[in-house]
Parts: sequence; structure tokens; C-alpha cells
Amino acid sequence: MIGPVIDDLPRICWPLGKIPGVSDRLRRWMLPLYPTATRYLGSRLKDLHARNPIDLVISTSSAAIKGLATPKAVPHLCYCHSPARYIWSQQSEYSKGSALRGAGLSFYRKSFQAWDRQTAANVTQFLANSRHTAHEIRRCFDRDAEVVHPPARTDFFTPDSRTTREDFWLYVGALESYKNVDLAIAAAKLANARLLIAGGGSDAEHLKSLAGPHTQFLGRVSDDDLRSLYRRARLLVFPQCEDFGIVAVEAQACGTPVIALGQGGALDSVHDGLTGALFHERTPQALADAAARCVIDEVACRSNAETFSTAAFEAGLMRAINALVPVEAQ
Repeated sequence: MIGPVIDDLPRICWPLGKIPGVSDRLRRWMLPLYPTATRYLGSRLKDLHARNPIDLVISTSSAAIKGLATPKAVPHLCYCHSPARYIWSQQSEYSKGSALRGAGLSFYRKSFQAWDRQTAANVTQFLANSRHTAHEIRRCFDRDAEVVHPPARTDFFTPDSRTTREDFWLYVGALESYKNVDLAIAAAKLANARLLIAGGGSDAEHLKSLAGPHTQFLGRVSDDDLRSLYRRARLLVFPQCEDFGIVAVEAQACGTPVIALGQGGALDSVHDGLTGALFHERTPQALADAAARCVIDEVACRSNAETFSTAAFEAGLMRAINALVPVEAQ
């Protein structure tokens, strides 16, 4: 389920992707087949074009679909969330906990990189979700990209003057090793701070073994409960490097400052000393020190979050579409 509008559209899937019970975790083991799947979808696209001409192909890619070959003279606009992290930048992080997965990534890495770099030529224009991702597109594919930040639900995530701030830190996201949740737990212990953790993942039991008495695991929460947590938290802890990191914007939309690792997309969304605080060493002390100097300025946080609204995203996307497709063809 992506949303009712998208779910109601006709779709074409790679045959292996239709197998019932194929989870996202299992799909990770299909990495060597990604180029084959992309070529299959490209051939189906050509068949569709022959029957009903296509003006523009838009892809949204965090792995292989950017390599889709479009029919001749049909431009391809790719919104890139990241070149495949487990191949290009975070292989060691994705290999943690599984020697077999690590061996597989090491074996296939060079081959996939060569294919990935070559098929970047199939993209007419790249859009990147952050300056960090634009830099990665340049590094990995030797291509320029325009930055169009993804949309945050700023109409849903809002401040509430009737809600009282409480003295706790909040982490929201997957409980996986590359998210550095252990760093947040250690920093909270050091600062003697109460920490609430919302989310689930394969690292949950290990993280619970590290937690002190002031750390509480909430599991996955509803949107309404998440909004309430954002509104009540003293600050959001964002200890990982993300390509963008929509959670950091959602928290600010509710007036909550963000303590973030000074890397990746956080450099676009968190203004040090104004809407939160950045730390640059991956140590509990550095994170705790950033939290200590963080002040709550709900107006500044909300104002900053509004620059990442759905309207701003749509405007950026339409500029890119209009640059590729003549108005009379739309």
C-alpha cells in the first residue's frame, strides 16, 4: 500500500516480484537479479509506448530502477533517494549481523557498480532528495542533480498550544544497527535523560539489553500517537546519517528541535543553534553535549519545516517536468 491514488493505477511487475510471501527482507537477496528485472520492465515499457505513446517516464529510485531504459526519445526523470547504499556507501553497515550477506555484497559489489554507473546514462535528469544525495549521484554516477526535498506532512504534523512539553528525548525510526540507536541510548544514560523509542526492527532485543531504567520502547505507533510524541518531547534524537530523513522535519513541524549527526540530509533540514543542534563525533558525550545546548524555539522549528511542505515539493517536481516535456504535450 502506497496510497489510494497510486494503488488504483494499473501496474506492471517483474514476475518474481509477484510471488506471494516475498518479503522486503527476501528481496534483498535478489540483488544480482535487479538488472534483469530492470531490463524486463524496460521491454514492457517499450511495448506500452508502441501502443500508446508516452511523453515522460518518472522513476523513484533507491537501488536499480534508475537504470530503466526508456523508449527512444522519451525523457526519463529520476527522483533519486540514494544510489544503492549497500553497494556504494554503507556495505559494512548492511553486512552487520550476517556473514553470508556481507560475503554476497562483497562478491557482487563491483559488478553491480559497473552496471549502475553505465545505466545512469538512461536518465535524462536526476532530482536528488538532498544536497548529500546530489553529491552521491555525482560521486557514483558522474552526473549532476537538482535538489528537490521530499514532502513532509506539515498539515498533519503541527504544534499544539494545548499540549505541555515534557522532559524526555525521543527517537523515531527503525531499530537497525545502521541507525545508531545504541548511541542515543548511551547518550541518554550519560545525561541521565528519559528516552522514548518509537519503532521496531531486527536490533530491538539487542538495544533493550543496552537500555537503562529511563529508556522506554514503545514499538510501532500510530500517526496520531506519533504526533503527540513529537508535540510533547523536549527534543528528537537523530543519531544516524540519512539521505534526507523526513522524521527530522516532522518533529520540527510540531515545534520540536532536533539533535542530529552533522552528516547527510540533516545538514539540509536542521539549523544548528536555531532548530536544533548538530554533533560531529559519533560518541555519547558529543550527542549529550549537543542536547545540553539545545533550546526550544517552536516558531523557528515550524517555520523551517514549512519549507519542506507538499506544495514546495510539487512546485520543484513540476519545474523539472516542464523543462523536459513541452507544455502542449501535457
